[in-house]
Amino acid sequence: MKNFIENYINNSIAVRKLILDSEPAVESIKSLADCIYQCIENGGKVLTAGNGGSAGDAQHISAELVVKFYKERRALPAIALTTDSSVITAIANDHSFENIFARQIEACGKKGDVFLALSTSGNSANIITAIKEAKKRGLTVAGLTGKNRCQMDEICDYLIKVPSSDTPVIQEAHMMIGHILCALIEEKL
Repeated sequence: MKNFIENYINNSIAVRKLILDSEPAVESIKSLADCIYQCIENGGKVLTAGNGGSAGDAQHISAELVVKFYKERRALPAIALTTDSSVITAIANDHSFENIFARQIEACGKKGDVFLALSTSGNSANIITAIKEAKKRGLTVAGLTGKNRCQMDEICDYLIKVPSSDTPVIQEAHMMIGHILCALIEEKL
């Protein structure tokens, strides 16, 4: 058991170190933070979505923006599209599960907003459908995914790929990136 724990922690650290040592990844994080800050300053909002653990991460990032990260400051407009069970189940029932986020983007998204899509595989049908709807409506699309080639590679304006194919490690890195984004945005206010 001790070996498993040590190996898991070492693997997670190694992936984070690869992100730190990758100038393109670090620059992408900085650029995305600037983009989200500009969106908010221009009266836009951030919409977030993901499935499973990534849904929880999307909610967490939205909460950090609305409430606070480190500093007391004004609330920032962010909505997790993963939280309204009545809307999600009605869309899934009346349309399809593939449209649970796209339909909400149709209702709430506007040109100039940012859609932050989290998918460890980069191929989740409901995330891909949502990205396409966001692009159609003029939202900037930012994606967080894993290292494997995926559909998100071709359709995101910003894409940060965690250099791992291990789902839990990817999710941990997504949350780290989400926290960095929140800190950088808050620092600019």
